[in-house]
Amino acid sequence: MTTTTKGVNVRIVRTQVAGGARYGLVEGTSVTLLPSSLSERELVGLKPKEILDLDHGPEDVVALETVAVLAPLAKPSKIICVGLNYRDHATETGQDFPPTPLIFAKFPSSIIGPDEEISWPSEITSSVDWEGELAVVIGRAARDITPAEAPDHVFGYTVANDVSARDVQFSDGQWVRGKSLDSFCPLGPWIVTADEFDPEAGAAIRTRVNGEVMQESRTDQLIFPVSEIVSWFSTQFTLNPGDVILTGTPGGVGAFREPPIRLGAGDVVEVTIEGIGTLVNPVVGGQ
Repeated sequence: MTTTTKGVNVRIVRTQVAGGARYGLVEGTSVTLLPSSLSERELVGLKPKEILDLDHGPEDVVALETVAVLAPLAKPSKIICVGLNYRDHATETGQDFPPTPLIFAKFPSSIIGPDEEISWPSEITSSVDWEGELAVVIGRAARDITPAEAPDHVFGYTVANDVSARDVQFSDGQWVRGKSLDSFCPLGPWIVTADEFDPEAGAAIRTRVNGEVMQESRTDQLIFPVSEIVSWFSTQFTLNPGDVILTGTPGGVGAFREPPIRLGAGDVVEVTIEGIGTLVNPVVGGQ
């Protein structure tokens, strides 16, 4: 089995309801809305039992299908990414395995949620690619922690798509601009708390484009596992509550296929991680 379940499966969704965005607990086909005053930073500082014990009334239970699901996080202080962190992806690019985690960043303004459209300025890029990834959400601030301490600083996990403008990425010689265009960081559909998911047990990760499987691997195939990534990052800079870490993508991206495949208008990208869920985004292409 690829995930660990301890008691109630805690899936935290951020929804658009009357009055604005609000967090809730997904239980089957229902959502139990959490207090409207609960902020993003406050949420990630809570333990799963504390979340389950938050007050709510019968009027706070709504059908999941009746609410708009948003990106689970809107305002992380940073989105930190790891490049070449699956062996098959490093191999398909023709590069050696990195000796330490290869870091780049995406700007928080690139975040979109489930079912939101991926688009880009046609004058900037004509070569857009998918990268399905496991995303880590930091709960407690971390600085100079060990791998053994890292799990205590993780709030939970969600699904990400590190959308990439390959022509921009390769021409710049560094990756931030090509990774940070608006809509280039889909996240969702919800966060599964860390006590319910063990990435090092090997959860299946799969990316489909228009229903065709393009990427398929398991999270135990990471060159640097989550505990090492979180620890190493914390030796370089402080990780703040709510920060998001994209842990790397498996082999099978479009740029290194023969012939290369680019995303375009009408495509649909689905990233599924076993034990978390499926993130779906339509592509409207260059605008």
